Amino acid sequence: MTNITAKKEKESEMTKLLEEKQYFNVPKIGDLVKGKIISAHKNEIHIDLNGLATGLVRGKECYGESEQYRNLKLGDEVEATVLDLENENGEIELSFRYAGRQKAWQNIKTAKNDGTIIKAAITDANKGGLMINVENTPGFLPVSQLAPEHYPRVPGGDKNRILEILKSYVGKKFEVKIIDADENEDRLIVSEKAAWEETQKDTMNKYKIGSLVEGVVTAVTDFGVFVEFDDKLEGLVHISEIAWQRIDNPHDLIKVGQKVKTEIIGLEKSKIFLSMKKLMKDPWDDIEKRYKIGQKVSGVVLKTNPFGLFVELDKDIHGLAHISQLSEKPIKDINEFAKLGDKFDFYILTIEPKNHRLGLGILKPKEKKEKKIEKKEEKAEETAGAETEKPDEAEKKNEEIEEKVEKKIEEKAETEKKKNEKTVQAEKEESEKPQTEEKEE
Repeated sequence: MTNITAKKEKESEMTKLLEEKQYFNVPKIGDLVKGKIISAHKNEIHIDLNGLATGLVRGKECYGESEQYRNLKLGDEVEATVLDLENENGEIELSFRYAGRQKAWQNIKTAKNDGTIIKAAITDANKGGLMINVENTPGFLPVSQLAPEHYPRVPGGDKNRILEILKSYVGKKFEVKIIDADENEDRLIVSEKAAWEETQKDTMNKYKIGSLVEGVVTAVTDFGVFVEFDDKLEGLVHISEIAWQRIDNPHDLIKVGQKVKTEIIGLEKSKIFLSMKKLMKDPWDDIEKRYKIGQKVSGVVLKTNPFGLFVELDKDIHGLAHISQLSEKPIKDINEFAKLGDKFDFYILTIEPKNHRLGLGILKPKEKKEKKIEKKEEKAEETAGAETEKPDEAEKKNEEIEEKVEKKIEEKAETEKKKNEKTVQAEKEESEKPQTEEKEE
C-alpha cells in the first residue's frame, strides 16, 4: 500500500513538472534568453541559462551597442539572442549584438503604445527634418513635427537656410513621442510637437476663446506674427487680425520682441489663433458720421489690381475703386492709369459698415446718370416718326439700366472679395507647412 502511494506521489510530481514545462522550455533561434555569466574572457563569454544549458557569446557578438553590455563581470545577469541551438562544443550560440537590437525595439514599441515621452539624440539633418537616435536605433523627426521653439520660419521658404537651422540642432537631445514604429521595415518616426502638446495640456486648459493674453512677438512673417505667452505657449496673429485696415506687410507694423495684447479667437489642439484688432475700436462703427454716399473725398492709391484700385481715405478706412468707375473710356492697363502713392479725388458710391467695404469712383454718379439719359434721348430722336416712349417709362427704363450696371459692378467686386478671402485662407494653410517663415534674429 505504501509502495503504491509513493508511486502515485512520484507520478503526480512528474505530471506537475510536465504541466509547468520546466524541463521542456527549450529556446528557439531568435529568442531572447536570460542567464548569468559564469566565465568572461576578452572575446568569449559563457552564460548559464538557468541550468538548462550553457550559452556562448564570442567574437563580434560580444559587443552590443547597449550600455548594459559594457564592463560585464562574473555573476551579472544578462540577456542574449539565440543564434544557434548547438555549436561544435554542444553549447547554445548567443549574441549580445542582436539582443541589444531586440531589447531596443521592445522598449520602442512599449513607449509608443504607452505614449511615453522619451529623449531623442539628433545625429544629422536634411531639408525634410532631423535624423535621430533612440535606444541606439536610428529614426526620423520631420520638420513638420518640431515644437514651436525649434520650427524654422524662413522668409521665402529658403530651403538652404532651413537646412542651416536644422543642422544647428545636431548633437542636442529633444523630448519626443513615437508616432510610428515598424521593426520589420526598420522605420521609426518621432514627434517633438506631440510631446510638447502633452506637456502643455494643463496650461492650454486654462485658456478658452475670448481669453485675453499679453505676450512677446517671437517672429514676424508675410502671413502674420507669432506671439509667445505664459509657459512657452505660442499663438498666431494672422495678417487679417493685426489691424482693421488692410495690411500688405506685417513687418511695417510689428517687430520681434515687441509686447502686444491679444484675444484668443481659435483653439485647435496645440494651435492657438489670436487677434490684435479685436482689442481695438472698430473704425467702421461710426463711419457714416464721417463719410456719406456721394461725398467727394481725396484718397491715396495703396495697391493696384486688374479689377481696380485699393485706396486709403485715412489711416483706418480703405476703399475699393472698381476699374469700371475710374473712366468713361475703357482702361486696358490699370498700371498705366495709376500707380502706388498717386492721389485722386473720388466719389463715395457705397458704404457697408458690417462688411467693412466702401466703394469709390472717379466718375461723378449724377453726371454718369445724365449721360445715359442724354444718350437715350438722342436715340429716341433718331427714330422720329415712331411711337416714342412715355417720359415716365423712359425714366424707369434708364433707372433699370443703371441698376443692372451697378449690380454688375457689385458682382465683380464681390468676386474679387471671394478671391481675396481664398488667398487669406491659403496663407493660413501655408503657415502650417514646413517651408514658411523663420523667427527673425
